[in-house]
Formats: sequence, C-alpha cells, structure tokens
Amino acid sequence: MLPSTPLHGVLMQDLGSPVVATSGNRTDEPICIAEREAVARLGAIADGFLVHDRPIARHCDDSVVRVVRGQELVLRRARGYAPLPVRCAPVEASAPPILAVGGHLKNTVALTVGGQAFVSQHIGDLDSPEACAAFERVVADLLRLYDVRPAAVAHDLHPDYSSTRWVERNLPGIPRIPVQHHHAHLASCLAENEVAGPALGVTWDGTGYGLDGTVWGGEFLLGDAAEVRRVASLRPFRLPGGERAVEEPRRSALGLLFAMLGDELWQTGAELACVRSFAAGERPVLARMLCRGLNSPVTSSAGRLFDAVAALLGIRQRSGFEGQAAMEVEHVTDEAEAGAYPVHVRGGGPLLIVDWEPMLRTLLQDLSGGVPLGRIAGRFHNALAAAIVEVATEIGCRRVALTGGVFQNRILSERAAERLGRAGFRVYTHQRIPPNDGGISLGQAAVAATRLARVEGGCSVLGRAG
Repeated sequence: MLPSTPLHGVLMQDLGSPVVATSGNRTDEPICIAEREAVARLGAIADGFLVHDRPIARHCDDSVVRVVRGQELVLRRARGYAPLPVRCAPVEASAPPILAVGGHLKNTVALTVGGQAFVSQHIGDLDSPEACAAFERVVADLLRLYDVRPAAVAHDLHPDYSSTRWVERNLPGIPRIPVQHHHAHLASCLAENEVAGPALGVTWDGTGYGLDGTVWGGEFLLGDAAEVRRVASLRPFRLPGGERAVEEPRRSALGLLFAMLGDELWQTGAELACVRSFAAGERPVLARMLCRGLNSPVTSSAGRLFDAVAALLGIRQRSGFEGQAAMEVEHVTDEAEAGAYPVHVRGGGPLLIVDWEPMLRTLLQDLSGGVPLGRIAGRFHNALAAAIVEVATEIGCRRVALTGGVFQNRILSERAAERLGRAGFRVYTHQRIPPNDGGISLGQAAVAATRLARVEGGCSVLGRAG
C-alpha cells in the first residue's frame, strides 16, 4: 500500500525493503497512543519503538471497507469516516441530545445533536480494562466536543454488557432507554437510509439478547424505530457449552444435529468431521448436556448456523477469531452454482419459523455423495436468500432492510437483494454504517429519539431499570 503520511514515505525510503504494518495493540485491546503505554503493553512484542514529539490525542483504528452490490460497505468505521455525522431520520433538529453507548462487541458510541447523529470511531470489544477505559474516553470526548449533557442515554437490553453496566454506575441521574439488540440493528439501517419505516428487518447476526430470554440472531422484525414485532425466526437449536460455541463451530453443528436427530446423532453422524473432532470421553458429556439442556442455551442465530455448516463441511471446527468459520464458508462458495437447498417456512402460531432441517438433510446427502464443497456452499447461500424472499412475501411489507453482521457476507447480501428486487421489494442495506454491532449505537439513538419524542407528547416510555 502507499505510505499514508510523508513520515511513512521517508521511513520506507530509508528501510529499502517491504514492511508489514499493523496496529500497535494486542488482540482485543485498543491501540496504544502514549509512549510509556506502548512500551509497557508491547515491550515484549516489538523490537523497537519510533517516537515523536507530537502527542496523539485519541486512538483511531484503520477503517475496513468492502464492495457489495457495487457500493462501498463499511465493516469497521474509524479513520476517514468517524465522527462524520449521519442524518438521523427520527431525530428532529430541535430534539434534546441523546447518548447511545452501543453494544459489547465492536463497540461504538453515538451522540445526537441538532438532528444529526455523530457515531464514534470503532472502539472494539469491551472485554478488557483497556478497552473499557478507551470507551470512557470516547464518551467524554464526544460530550466535551459538542458541549452537551444528554437528556437520555440509550443502551442494550442485555443487563450484563459492559456498556450497560457503565451507564448504571456513571449516569444515575439521566433517564435510561433500553433497546433490544435486533431492534437497534433495524433502526440503524433505516436511520442511515433516512427511511422512517415501517419495514421488514431481516436482522441476522451471531448473538443478541432476546425478549424471551433466548439468544436471538436469525430474526425478522416488522416495524420502525418506534416499535417492532417479531414476525419470523430461524428454527432454534441448542448450543452445547454456551459461549464456547462461538469459538468452536463444531458445537453449533452438534446442536443442529441434535435438534434434527436427537440421540441418534452419535450413530447417524458418527463419520462427520464435527463429531469425530470430539474425543470419545467428551461425547457422553455433550449428550447429557444436550438432552437435559445443561449449559446449552437455545438460539435462533444465523451466525451460528453458518458456523455449523462450516463444521459439517469439515472447513473449520475451532475458530481463531470471530466470524472466521462463516468467512471461510463464503470464501469456498462456487458463485456459479444456481441450485438451492429446500427450506421450509411454516406457520401455525404467531411466529413464522424458517426450518433449516430440509436444507440440512439434503446438504448432508450431497456431502456423503462427494459433491464439491463449493457447490454445497453455493446451494446453502441460495437457500437462505430464497427463504428471505419467502418470508417477506408471506409478511407482505414491501420494504425490506438487510442488517446484522451476517450481511457482511457479500454473496448472501447480493443474492438476497437481487431476489427481493425481482419479487418487487424495495431493499435497504448499509453503506456508511456497519451492519455489524458497530452500527448498534446509531440504532439505539434512533429508537431513543423516537421514544423521547413520545414522552414529550405525553406518553411515557422511559425507565430507570431497563
């Protein structure tokens, strides 16, 4: 890549050889911006330090962008993009300022001022004291730069997120507005596109705290920033080991197989790579966990469905980083494949269920028959795109928003949008704001602005306890 500053140009000339450039931080920690901090945190990693007499005011990562549907899609919004304002459709110019503190992963924060939302640079996962300290600095920066005190603060509905707990500890006198995770995803997409709604939000990601206490992630929400109704979902399955399934796609695969085969999975699926990856002594424990629901939460997550397919195909049993398995399924896909596995959309209650079992059974038949992985992955993507169109047709709303981290997948996004367009739907996607949890804060701000306006109109919806 070209040097981004004259200093880099001088250094490259002096070195005279290629250089690998990466950010000055450990995994899941924010970038070091002070010399002493860098030496303390990175001294065991770096061979040397280049220092400067100009202090760095605040950390800002590299932005990450890819092209989807012929347009830019920001996956990580930082240098060059933040904190450029976003016109937030539900926020009136005269509305009081609102602070939104985002989620737990890929955290950003947002501040609404004068009808615009200022979304911060990428902060990262709030799993370390360093990341939480960076989060606090960014919040303080935004409030100081725009010289405002928020009239309300929006946060995720999950009670254990670091961002939620920070609000409880540090902003006790400000009204709190809890926002369900996937509602925030939909509101974010609508706000970015300056659409008031209503729309059908296909909100697919890895993990989000559901209103029923389960782990959501494959949802169809009908509504707008004001309110939504869950109208459809992927068929749920169990995750043996809970959060360990995020790091081990093979556990998601076991959950799918158990939902489909019950105890027979250990015999019927004995030759599958995901089953063979577990030691013989582990399998009885996993069987008891699944049968009794011990440390095996129920999820409808599309992200975990991608993980499971990666494990079933033998692509990835353990992940080294978030999203790795799903990325590899996308990478092996034969884009010339036009076939699609069957997916059954069934009703019978208040919620349509997208049943993946017919797809999974046919996929396993193809796998045992030696069908190339690229063709299997292509049929899998096409099946999900077809299921989205089928649900949208059943619901009847002509506006569809594709949002959530799963729609970082170019193949799924393009095929779903193409099929929806051919069926007469108006499709909204992200461009400037990430579809992943980096866009959650904007959605929270949009939801909170709508609810705050209702309070001013005489209908109270705010709460102190979430």
